[in-house]
Amino acid sequence: MSSDMLDVIDKGEASRSHPHPILFVHGAWHAGWCWEEHFLDHFVERGFRVLAPSLRGHGRSPTSKPLRVCSVSDYVSDICSVIETLSSTPVLVGHSLGGFVVQKYLETRDAAAAVLIASTPPRGGQLRSLLRSIRRYPWRSTKFTCTGNPSDLCRTSADVRELFFSDQASDRVVEEFAARMSSDSSRVILFDTVIGNLVRTRRNRTPMLVLGGEADRVYTPDDVRRTAAAYNTEPLILPGMGHEVMLEPGWQVAADHIESWLARHGL
Repeated sequence: MSSDMLDVIDKGEASRSHPHPILFVHGAWHAGWCWEEHFLDHFVERGFRVLAPSLRGHGRSPTSKPLRVCSVSDYVSDICSVIETLSSTPVLVGHSLGGFVVQKYLETRDAAAAVLIASTPPRGGQLRSLLRSIRRYPWRSTKFTCTGNPSDLCRTSADVRELFFSDQASDRVVEEFAARMSSDSSRVILFDTVIGNLVRTRRNRTPMLVLGGEADRVYTPDDVRRTAAAYNTEPLILPGMGHEVMLEPGWQVAADHIESWLARHGL
């Protein structure tokens, strides 16, 4: 899919101190809006150009085939189409499933740097996450695997908070997030990231920061540590944070860590 068909939030301009734009890749059930609450303006104010596309079938981005059968390769093609329009190599930031998409992109291409936030692990972690969900909510998880609709897994705002947020998140944030969640590809969630198209981590040559939340129930700190180990780096575990790092009350702590890490790499 060409970039002019995707809905892309594009803010700021590259600067002499920050010539590489930051491309933010959202996760499952999200769209580009998840970065707009805090992260985009934070980095624009620090001299970065930022872009947050909505992958095909998400937000206002169209899809030429049913979303449920779209693949990880389709999502990688989407971010490729945006990157091809840029004049310099971007920094890639991926959250949750978006982190998996970033990892798949980096199998065959380089980036200035990459940041994985509460990311789907390169192998094994998605299955562990699904099994944890089945143990915790057996009936809801079974229904979700058939429909791919997140409302079947999280029926109330309390369910959304339990899975995605820490206790510190406001009711407003949780309720707004719950209202904006949308369906995603069953193929990606139940096949590609479980066994069908796992990441070949040894092909990565891009500097990588791996971080996650201490209170994340989707990808636990152990999952984050395994992801970091796969790339021979140390993980950053953010105290008290849930899965929605960029929407949690402590989002600025995460953003500041990312900014400091980029500065140490001359970005």
